[in-house]
Amino acid sequence: MAPPSRSRRYVNEAGDRIHGVLAQYATPADLFHACEKVRDAGYARWDSFSPFPIHDMEEAMGMKRTKLPLAIAGGGALGAGLALLMQFWMSGSDYPLMKQGKPFASWEPFVPITFELGILLASFTALFGMLAFNALPRHYHPLMKRQRFLASSDDTPFICIEAGDPRFDPEQTRRLLESTHPTAIELVEE
Repeated sequence: MAPPSRSRRYVNEAGDRIHGVLAQYATPADLFHACEKVRDAGYARWDSFSPFPIHDMEEAMGMKRTKLPLAIAGGGALGAGLALLMQFWMSGSDYPLMKQGKPFASWEPFVPITFELGILLASFTALFGMLAFNALPRHYHPLMKRQRFLASSDDTPFICIEAGDPRFDPEQTRRLLESTHPTAIELVEE
């Protein structure tokens, strides 16, 4: 049986679009094992929520390493390169000044500004890259309407499998989550 297409929309009995299925767990160990089961079932659009970090959760969820460090290194190298080019052009051709008998394009005085601009562009790349990779800012999320989910910031771990997942089927997804022994399961509307 082929998985449903991404364009398929699920609605509940009241006609509201379904965001996904939310499962609540009693302990972090239960959440960890449930994440392994969901990963092994082949779901791609889902997330786990916990009030504290859980060791090796990325591996249990099957998450790949982020490309953000490469982007930050590229931003830092670009900043340092632009700083060197700017200074060589300014002191070598645009406005050459003789300083202490050194050549116009001597690299030694350029080190502080090269360092500072490299750090500046790397930090901007880190900030805006993190926002872009995490699809932030998101001013609304359907889970925030659920009273039960608000406990995720206190002491309760959750998993939410989104309806946008190609393998999502409300009944099959619910059965999968029931097999992980949650304390509660509910549909989340948009």
